[in-house]
Amino acid sequence: MTLQNDAETVQNDVDETLATLGAEVRQLRKARQMTLVDLAKASGVSVSHLSAIERGSVNATLDKIKRIALGLDVPEEWFFSSRPGKGTMERTYVVRSENRRNLNMLYGETPEVCGYSDALLSSSLGGAFHMGISEFPPHSENHTVEVYVRDGEAHAVVLEGELELTLQDEIITLRTGDSYSFPGEIPHTTRNVSDKPARLIWVNSPVIIPRTAVYHGGGGNPKTRRIGKMKRSAS
Repeated sequence: MTLQNDAETVQNDVDETLATLGAEVRQLRKARQMTLVDLAKASGVSVSHLSAIERGSVNATLDKIKRIALGLDVPEEWFFSSRPGKGTMERTYVVRSENRRNLNMLYGETPEVCGYSDALLSSSLGGAFHMGISEFPPHSENHTVEVYVRDGEAHAVVLEGELELTLQDEIITLRTGDSYSFPGEIPHTTRNVSDKPARLIWVNSPVIIPRTAVYHGGGGNPKTRRIGKMKRSAS
């Protein structure tokens, strides 16, 4: 391999890294439902510089990355996930099981607190929907239960175990192989009341992962209510 080829390979790697970081920032910002102006205020990084980072046209310093992560309320490591692969297509669009990304770090709650762990199955947060897998330990009803309301739709299938799905005031038992689809505006929650672990693959649309979310209940347009959760003591 010639020196020219070596230089081209290094430059291609740099370009791919810049593009990947920029896409990660843009996708999470939109999932947080923040504008560039919102993120600039939260991070202290100018709108023009944020825009250039998202386009992949400038290299973000570690200080800038720390400030952007703080503004998006996410650990810095979210932007540096392991995506190995022989080619750009594989690194961009394929997720190996051992490299699934921990969504709990975006929620700001550990599995021990919320009663389940979430991992991202989608290759990014940039599409019209995102797909993930939830794992519920036995008796997750011992944790604080959260009731959710969101724009869009929620779909899922139970891979293993038994789960209790609450839609509004109706409690439904789901078993292995069962699935559901419902409008996200219906208050809902899922928990494991059994003595065995359970796993669920879910798809939500659109991609909304707020920095903070409070469900006040009552009526109103879900687009203005957006997404929310309300702490509820487990019965």
